[in-house]
Amino acid sequence: MDHDRPIFLQIAELIENSIIDGSLVEEAQVPSTNELAAFHRINPATAAKGVNQLVSEGTLYKRRGIGMFVAGGARARLRERRRERFTEQYVEPLLAEARKLGIGHDELMKMIDSFGAVVGKDLG
Repeated sequence: MDHDRPIFLQIAELIENSIIDGSLVEEAQVPSTNELAAFHRINPATAAKGVNQLVSEGTLYKRRGIGMFVAGGARARLRERRRERFTEQYVEPLLAEARKLGIGHDELMKMIDSFGAVVGKDLG
């Protein structure tokens, strides 16, 4: 757990990450708030706050008496929301800084490609 961010947000993000990476598929049951609380050693109300946030966003839904489940289309919606946030937090500032430094499109693409080669990953 990251002590700089509210725990309930971290719980919500952990569940989101599991949906995005496919470990929680659509219509799969998510761990109960008590299970999340016990595993992360947090208050069940804190875990519930994170889960309820995902319910209010439409990522999870409740089956009365059974538990919480991943909503249909949740993965696609989460990926789209994260892509938008990625653009706002990383791409737009990167492009603004590149413009300030006079780095053109081709040079920037070469920088990105060479960085990918250094870490041994292809982003595409």
